[in-house]
Amino acid sequence: MKLTKYSQVMLAGLLILWVSATAKAETVQATDFTLKSQSGDNLRLAEMRGNIVLINFWASWCAPCRKELPYLEEIQQEFQDLGFTVLAVNIDEDSAKANNLLSDIPVSFPVVLDPTGKVSKLYEVAAMPTTVFIDRDGNQRLIHPGYKQGDEQKYRKIIKTLIRE
Repeated sequence: MKLTKYSQVMLAGLLILWVSATAKAETVQATDFTLKSQSGDNLRLAEMRGNIVLINFWASWCAPCRKELPYLEEIQQEFQDLGFTVLAVNIDEDSAKANNLLSDIPVSFPVVLDPTGKVSKLYEVAAMPTTVFIDRDGNQRLIHPGYKQGDEQKYRKIIKTLIRE
């Protein structure tokens, strides 16, 4: 089924309304985790409380992940001064593969390594990439599996909604 431009806009609007109206009522605390960053330091999700966090699970072998990373960097730059950050969780078993990809696609946001898949299992990640939105109170608000061109616009709308709360 092909959606018209009007239908796409209406669906995006409904998504924003859904995020703002229902997610508050059904708050689910985001599962806390600690992972090593690329620099070797531990990074804990709970330490980011007070910020809006977009957790992005990705892998070097994932073609949509490669397309999405530059857009996530743009979003990071656009909203970082408003209490927002992207937290990229790489699931490659060999962290060198992630580092190689990031040398081609540099990012300024934190990248943590989940080589055993422990954290991706906690979040029931079933598709690559998977994006999870966490509000300032540490509540998981939305999970978006996969990536296709244009999803970054939906991300911006969701982030703006969470910033206004």
